[in-house]
Amino acid sequence: MTARARDAVDLPDRDVEALLVKGLEVELAGRPVLRGLDLSIKAGEQVGLLGPNGAGKTTLLRSILGLVRSRGSVRIAGVSRAAGRQRIGYVPQRHEFSWDFPITVEAVVMTGRVARIGWWRRPGEPDYRAVRAAVHRVGLDDLRARPVGELSGGQRQRVLVARALALNPELLLLDEPFTGLDVPTQELLTDLFRQLAAEGKALLMTTHDLYSAALECSRIALLDGKILIDAPPREVLSSEHWRRVFGSRVVLPELPDVPGLAEVLR
Repeated sequence: MTARARDAVDLPDRDVEALLVKGLEVELAGRPVLRGLDLSIKAGEQVGLLGPNGAGKTTLLRSILGLVRSRGSVRIAGVSRAAGRQRIGYVPQRHEFSWDFPITVEAVVMTGRVARIGWWRRPGEPDYRAVRAAVHRVGLDDLRARPVGELSGGQRQRVLVARALALNPELLLLDEPFTGLDVPTQELLTDLFRQLAAEGKALLMTTHDLYSAALECSRIALLDGKILIDAPPREVLSSEHWRRVFGSRVVLPELPDVPGLAEVLR
């Protein structure tokens, strides 16, 4: 397909590396957490990051954002981590956000624009348009003036996703986005993440939801201090790395859309 044809149908360029991590090293309280980690994600890919508790999944996301000290190289869409910060949307775990502040849904989503606006400038009309579009995308138009303390858990999660989308990021980092959600909210977000990948966004998602990762992610990266294997779901879940890290007691429910996957782990 020619570049002109690709632009005409708005297809993502699958050769663009939205994230490139090389030799990442992180120590916390004198303990090595990440060791020589390499990872790359191209535009349009949805990558699931799986690993046991304490494997370094959240630390990896925070390292990409520059929130923890690290050694190694992190590049965002071909530029340095500092220069690429405005191209990253981050969805933390819900418990990391203070929901008791008297602040509305729209005001929370606007905080996602701070990387572009700065702390001391007032938002302009482009910022308000971006916020309204993000709120609409997660289906919260009717609640945009509601204080966030009055929202349900699923609604709060959608607020955090909208806050990340307000920046119109090229790379979306999602830390356990489905934890504690009801089925309708899970389905809404699953559909949204699929649409974002189709539009050329790159998604890196930490999760313990093996079923969803196997069905929705184009790749799974198995992390335990470093990336042990990074491949399509069936290859990862049938690997010796998987059996060694998680043990033989890990069993999947029936997965009719992924032939042979349940049998591998039964």
